[in-house]
Parts: sequence; C-alpha cells; structure tokens
Amino acid sequence: QVQLVESGGGLVQPGGSLRLSCQASGFTFSNYVMSWYRQAPGKERELVAAVSTAGGSTNYADSVKGRFTISRDNTKNTVYLQMNSLKPEDTAVYYCYAQSVLLYTYWGQGTQVTVSS
Repeated sequence: QVQLVESGGGLVQPGGSLRLSCQASGFTFSNYVMSWYRQAPGKERELVAAVSTAGGSTNYADSVKGRFTISRDNTKNTVYLQMNSLKPEDTAVYYCYAQSVLLYTYWGQGTQVTVSS
C-alpha cells in the first residue's frame, strides 16, 4: 500500500521557520522524483520545489528561491522542505508528490502551514 505522510506543518509568525517531512512507503522511493506543492484557499495547486531521485538536482518556484530548501534521504524514504523567512503569502496546504520516470504518481494528504502574527 502506497503512502505519503506529511508532517511538520503548523502556525508560525512571519519571519519564522518550519520543516516539513514526507515519509514514503509502499514503493521504491529512490526511483521517484519528489516534489512539494501547495494550495492556498481559492487558488490553484502550484509547484514549490522538486528534487531528483538521487538528490543532486533541485528546482524551486521563484517565490520561494533563497528561502526554502528541498532535500531527501533515500535511506529513510523521506523528503524534507525547510522553510525559512516565512511570509503570510506562504500560507497554504502543502502536499508531497512522487513521480517515477514511467509517470506513476502519488500524492500525500497534505499538511497545513499558516503564517500569521
């Protein structure tokens, strides 16, 4: 049974930090490109960051470059999103996403991040 379980969301003040984690199971994690998406109320889901299968290549949305860092640990089947200098506009549900070269895809259930004073 495939599972992607996100954790680490919560309420944080502007300028603060959070670290999201996504624990994967039920598939060969190291064969999948891992990404984080987010969806704010009334908006479309958007790509935040992605990391290659071995972790050597990353890409980010312009809105988070320099503030967020995506990483993965293939020994723990886990992908992370370190979020620094958080802004109110970062408020959203954050989703973990897995995609293989054969285009098998999986989504996590999401974790809420709220940035507010």
